[in-house]
Amino acid sequence: MALKFTTSYIDDSLTLFRYYKQLADRAMEQVTDKQLYAALDEEANSIAVIVKHMAGNMRSRWTDFLTSDGEKPDRDRDSEFVDPPASRKALLDAWESGWAILFQALEPLTDADLGRTITIRGEAHSVMQAINRQLAHYAHHAGQIVLLAKHFARGHWQSLSVPRNASAEFNRKVAAGEASQR
Repeated sequence: MALKFTTSYIDDSLTLFRYYKQLADRAMEQVTDKQLYAALDEEANSIAVIVKHMAGNMRSRWTDFLTSDGEKPDRDRDSEFVDPPASRKALLDAWESGWAILFQALEPLTDADLGRTITIRGEAHSVMQAINRQLAHYAHHAGQIVLLAKHFARGHWQSLSVPRNASAEFNRKVAAGEASQR
């Protein structure tokens, strides 16, 4: 993903949300259906459980973002950590739906909206604070998805960034304008 120079917090946030979604998407593409549902141990979450949790969080946080509490009364957070959708298609449909809600909420905003007040669990946040909170949360979970996918894919893993022992070639490509720095 090419870095786009901007001084707009909203534009940069949208770019970062898209970047972390793309990382997780590309990681999930590299694992089998069985690996999507595999957990490293009884206390660990599978990729599918992380995806279900993120989708539930996105639906809750971003639906009616500016006008209702970000913790919707019908959200059952604990249920997000059990029984993920049974098929890859159903899981990815939930994933895409969550992201669509996020982008529909953020794309109309401008930097003038950053100081507006919203609530999450009854606690006041500025729009900027709420975006930061969710950006950090989703980056954290995207990293978990990437780590698990890389573990499961092992020798078939295709790097999502600069491959190991390839920094010099990557830097040459960036200097020549053949590769993105991000």
